[in-house]
Amino acid sequence: MLTKETEKQQELTGRDQWIVLKRLLQYLTPHKKILTLAMGLLILTVLGDILGPYLIKIFIDDYLTLENFPTGPIVGLAVAYLIIQTSNVLISYFQLLKFQEVALKIIQQLRVDVFTKVQGLGMRYFDKTPAGGIVSRVTNDTEAIKEMFVTVLIGFIQSAFLIVGVYVAMFILNVRLALITLILLPILVWIIYLYRQYSSVFYLDLRERLGQLNAKLSESVQGMGIIQAFGQENRLKDEFNAINDKHWEAGKRNIKVDALLLRPAIDLVYALALILLLSYFGITSFSNTVEVGVIYAFVTYIDRFFEPINQVMQRLSVFQQAIVAASRVFLLLDEQEKTPNQTGLPARIDEGKIEFQEVSFSYDGQTDVLRNISFTALPGQTVALVGHTGSGKSSIINLLMRFYEFTEGNIRIDGMSVKEYETTELRKKLGLVLQDPFLFYGTIESNIRLYDQTITDSAVREAAEFVQANQFIEALPEGYHQKVTERGSTFSSGQRQLVAFARTIVTDPKILVLDEATANIDTETEVAIQTSLERMRLGRTTIAIAHRLSTIQEADLILVLHKGEIVERGTHQQLLQQHGLYHKMYLLQNGIVE
Repeated sequence: MLTKETEKQQELTGRDQWIVLKRLLQYLTPHKKILTLAMGLLILTVLGDILGPYLIKIFIDDYLTLENFPTGPIVGLAVAYLIIQTSNVLISYFQLLKFQEVALKIIQQLRVDVFTKVQGLGMRYFDKTPAGGIVSRVTNDTEAIKEMFVTVLIGFIQSAFLIVGVYVAMFILNVRLALITLILLPILVWIIYLYRQYSSVFYLDLRERLGQLNAKLSESVQGMGIIQAFGQENRLKDEFNAINDKHWEAGKRNIKVDALLLRPAIDLVYALALILLLSYFGITSFSNTVEVGVIYAFVTYIDRFFEPINQVMQRLSVFQQAIVAASRVFLLLDEQEKTPNQTGLPARIDEGKIEFQEVSFSYDGQTDVLRNISFTALPGQTVALVGHTGSGKSSIINLLMRFYEFTEGNIRIDGMSVKEYETTELRKKLGLVLQDPFLFYGTIESNIRLYDQTITDSAVREAAEFVQANQFIEALPEGYHQKVTERGSTFSSGQRQLVAFARTIVTDPKILVLDEATANIDTETEVAIQTSLERMRLGRTTIAIAHRLSTIQEADLILVLHKGEIVERGTHQQLLQQHGLYHKMYLLQNGIVE
């Protein structure tokens, strides 16, 4: 089943495709000088292709006669022909080199633009878009565009010059016959129109199926542990096969269109052109002498006219795929779901006072997941968020971290709205530790420092010692330079979490945001870092999501959430005395039955 986005793309009209093409061609602007040089070389190669048959025509009509062999002129023609062909080879090499150099630079810039755009998109976009589909845009779609610039655009330009040159040469030889061959152009234009009309729809379907294949493959690789643990291999294989079959069907439809409207249709028109040409010379021969050299030149020019047409038609499929791929890429580049805007005032977070003022929020714009959330966390205080799954705990953190824009109300830090701080200031002063820490490919040291060269080696080690991560790090064969594979899969969940703690504390944030930070740490490790957590919280405002109530009993304020609202608030003892939802949760976790 196609997504809404694909349905939208399938409405791509001829005008839309032209707009996409013009937008692609704008990437040529920074390379005008190289393109001008390449164009000049291309014109020279076209002139060589046109002059070759004309020299042979002169030889046949003027010098290929019985018992007549003027050595000087014939040798001159041969030398000229040889020089033209040799020069053509060398010039073609350099013009192709320059064109492809430009093409590769364009795709390099386009990929940077797409990747940069992805980095700046808001979390809402990633909520609604499969990761494999995004990867497909950055890799497969840009690769299709590269093929257009590398082969199609060069081929189209070369073919256009050659077609014009061939027609000029034919008009010089015989105006009437050249005019007759012009009737072929409407037929060729009609074939191209038919091909574009049908292939655009089929290629859109094909690109979408490829995106679905990437999405399913990405999901399978990332969830391989769960797949094998629960014996889901056959189900995933069947789902992949189903998508793959649809991709095959879409590809088959493309092949049918290509097989009918590309080479076979053009060859039929080529045969018609030869029939017209030979018929004209046959009829003319009854009243006038026909020069054999002119026949040879015309047949050669017709052949050279249709060869670029065939090449254009063959490349038209690549061009169509590139336009479709470009429309998908530009759809991503035009995506408006960006990260929340910041006014960017030059202010600093010095105290860490947090105020939520009647904040409401919805992910889909229809159903509120948070309603009228209000609380204050004073500097140095710890505010814990508890509640059942789906109560809105993570949403509060997402809003505080500016991953999403809240719908109503306001969030203030040190008396100023979070919307007014510079993003760098927020990221520096708000330290986040998630329940499932993410480690990047690299080393332990690079994962703590995150390539911030202002953080010294000693600061990295002090942070690791502060959270007691140094004990396991120094026991590793390469210590802080130990290699980290993708997502840190070679380390235990507890070790990954300790690295995440060190990564957070090394920037010395004023506010700590903990999403059940000790959930994946074993009991012995948890006991060891509780002291570190207490030290981390000293002088810092802490917002902590807690599932185990035993970890937040010393919190200054506990907020109990239910269906997006704060239903209870107070300290641990105060909430127990209320005998409300918190009291029930506490009894349930401790196995106490009233």
